[in-house]
Amino acid sequence: MPMKKTGGAAPKAAADAAADRYRAPALDKGLDILEVLADQARGLTRAEIVKAMGLSPSQIYRMLERLVARGYVTRIEGGDRYALTMKLYLLATRHPPLRRLVAKAQPLMDEFAREQRQSCHLVVPEQSIGIIVAQATPNAHFEFRARLGGQIDLLTTGSGLTLLAFQPPHRVVETLGVWGVADAEGRIADVAEHLDAIRAQGSRTEPSGQLVGVTDLSVPVYGHGHEAIGVLTCAYIEHPEDKGTEARERALAALKKVAAELSYPE
Repeated sequence: MPMKKTGGAAPKAAADAAADRYRAPALDKGLDILEVLADQARGLTRAEIVKAMGLSPSQIYRMLERLVARGYVTRIEGGDRYALTMKLYLLATRHPPLRRLVAKAQPLMDEFAREQRQSCHLVVPEQSIGIIVAQATPNAHFEFRARLGGQIDLLTTGSGLTLLAFQPPHRVVETLGVWGVADAEGRIADVAEHLDAIRAQGSRTEPSGQLVGVTDLSVPVYGHGHEAIGVLTCAYIEHPEDKGTEARERALAALKKVAAELSYPE
């Protein structure tokens, strides 16, 4: 008896039927709103959201208002536009990957501090700022260190500028918008050449903008897709016995080695 030919239609139909069986229309609409807004640095009006989703205003009104009430979406520009807040990001930072990053970083940073006799700290983005999530200091009578949990400006500090420099250039404005930085396009335009220079060098070595006599050494920590998910910074302080820039260059090389061990493999 000849065997009956079968195609891929039946398995696909079965998979579609299984997916339909567990549909939750209200949840789907809420997730669709979040996904639509995730691609918009400046947010969208309600009419624009309706158009992007191909639904009627009544179908998204209540869902959109609930997302605002729960803090996932916020009104901007006088309430006429809607944009994502950082709540999804904050939820993500509770996830084990951040804890694993800090757990892996701490012994490496401690070794750096001990061998180079310099402090260092790890910064990750949160909302419109950077947060210091780990720090290490040398064993010495006197030390300089950044405060754990301290907040830094993304556009005026070595760590913040390095973090921005190693985002995809075509998406850096969008990324700032997602992080909640106001007037992202204008503020990036002011530092665009600086970011290009940092990117070309692969790191940043410049006098601190906050402390006289301190040189910031900052290197990116890469995540999946080769974009910076964090920055390691050494607030380098010269010792009396230092000769020229050799000690500082050694510290920068050691900092790059730590960052490479923390980065997602290419």
